[in-house]
Amino acid sequence: MKRIAIQGDIGSFHDIAAHEYFKGEQIELICCETFEEIFKQMKNDPTVIGMMAIENTIAGSLLHNYELLQASGAVIVGEAKLHIQHCICCLPEDDWTTLKEVHSHPVALAQCRHFLEVHPDLKAVEAADTAGSAEYIANHHLTGMSAICSSYAARLYHLKVLQNDIHDNKHNFTRFLIISPSAKADYLRSIADSNKSSVVFSLPHEEGSLSRVLAILSFYDINLTKIQSLPIIGHEWEYLFYIDVTYDSIMRYRQSIDAITPLVRNIKILGEYQEAES
Repeated sequence: MKRIAIQGDIGSFHDIAAHEYFKGEQIELICCETFEEIFKQMKNDPTVIGMMAIENTIAGSLLHNYELLQASGAVIVGEAKLHIQHCICCLPEDDWTTLKEVHSHPVALAQCRHFLEVHPDLKAVEAADTAGSAEYIANHHLTGMSAICSSYAARLYHLKVLQNDIHDNKHNFTRFLIISPSAKADYLRSIADSNKSSVVFSLPHEEGSLSRVLAILSFYDINLTKIQSLPIIGHEWEYLFYIDVTYDSIMRYRQSIDAITPLVRNIKILGEYQEAES
C-alpha cells in the first residue's frame, strides 16, 4: 500500500487526483493542512510519497511550492492533470432562500467569481480547503451555510448540490506533481521511459545569458513547456529559473543538460518523469 501525503481533506481535488493517478492501487491518504506539512511527512517517514498542486490554468503557478520543492531535496517522479469542476452545496434542508454564506478555499472562490457576483447576498468566506468546508458544514450541521467544492465531496458528506459547474472557465485544469524522497524515487519511476524533466538554475548577470541556454535546448530538439523565475532571497536582482522540458530522446536531453551546465549556476534536476496525458 502506498501512503500519499496531500494538502486538503478527503474529498478534495488532491484526493481525486491521487486516486486517478494511482488507479487500481491500494493507497492511504495522509491529509495535511498545508503544503509545508507534506514535506514534513516525507522527511519524518521516508516511505511517504507526496502529491501537490503546482499550476492551474486560471490561477497560474503556485510559486511557493516551487520554493518548497527546491529546498526539500525531494524528487519529482510523476505528474497528473485534473479537470477542476466546482459545485455549490449545502445541508439537505437548506435552499437558495436560506443561504447566507459560502465557504471555500480562496483559489476556488476566485475561480467562481462570476457566480458570486450573480449571488451578492452570499457572503464569501475563505477556508483552508474545499472539501474541508463541506465536511465542516456537514459535521456541525450549519444551516444557512454552503460550500464550493467538488460534487464528489458533496456526496461524500451527504450535502445537497444546488448547482454544478459554477466555475467561470470550463477549461479549468490543475497540474499536480508526485514527489518522493530521493532514496525511493527510482522505485516509483523509470528514467529510461521518461519524456519530461523539471530543472532549476540561476544565471550570471550577463547580457544574453538566458537566450544562449534556450538556443542550446532548441538545438538539441528539447521542447520548453514552461519557464518560471523567482527571486533569490538576499541577492538583489538575481533569480532562479525553473523550467519544464519535454523530449523524445533521453540521450539528446542529457546532452543538452551537459551543454548548458557550463553556462548556468547551481543547476539541479528536480525530476525526470513521464508527462501526464491531457
